[in-house]
Amino acid sequence: MSDEKLKVTDKRMFTADGRLKEEYRFLAEPSAPRDEPEAVAPPLAPAPSEAPAVSESPMPPGYPEESSARLELPGTPPGLGRPTFYDLVSLLAEPIAIYLGDLELPTGESAENLEMARLHIDLLDVLRQKTAGHLSVQESGFLEDLLYRSRVRYVQKRG
Repeated sequence: MSDEKLKVTDKRMFTADGRLKEEYRFLAEPSAPRDEPEAVAPPLAPAPSEAPAVSESPMPPGYPEESSARLELPGTPPGLGRPTFYDLVSLLAEPIAIYLGDLELPTGESAENLEMARLHIDLLDVLRQKTAGHLSVQESGFLEDLLYRSRVRYVQKRG
């Protein structure tokens, strides 16, 4: 037997009685909208003489400007605002509960399919990996907690 000690870290956001832990209290506070993206060091660029001309707009030529590119769907309440990172994560996570069998289909049937649930959990993990270092603390915490809860539920169902 080795003398190494195993360290266990509880990364859950809530206490056993359902209250938000102290280190996650910032999630309960309304956050200010992030207007400007964080500055990220650009990759190594060619010498100025070799650099191609870059237009001021981040959109490709001929692409409509952002204000005119907004798609208005019929029946959408006015003032909904632009989709957020939370909307994206929620959209990707929605099928997990269905495939874990926690939600029934409108017909009353179960769509339990643990392999599909695992696929959607893995997709969220890909999103986490690819956005590492580019999310706010709140966004990162939200995604980490969702992944944790989804994995725990998957293991419970898998047995």
